[in-house]
Amino acid sequence: MRIQVDWTRCDGHAMCALLLPENIASDPDGFPVITHPVVGSEAMRHARRAVAACPALALRLERD
Repeated sequence: MRIQVDWTRCDGHAMCALLLPENIASDPDGFPVITHPVVGSEAMRHARRAVAACPALALRLERD
């Protein structure tokens, strides 16, 4: 699975970077920087939680 950001929805809350630091960093304005787009099985639970917690519904998981 890959983590994706819908840039038309993202407001830079930085929740995703806090919940999934293995794959996402945050720029100085709070917008996500995808450091590792492929989510490993060990981080899948955290990735799903980050997707569900996004207040702008801008984060999603997609199959490779």
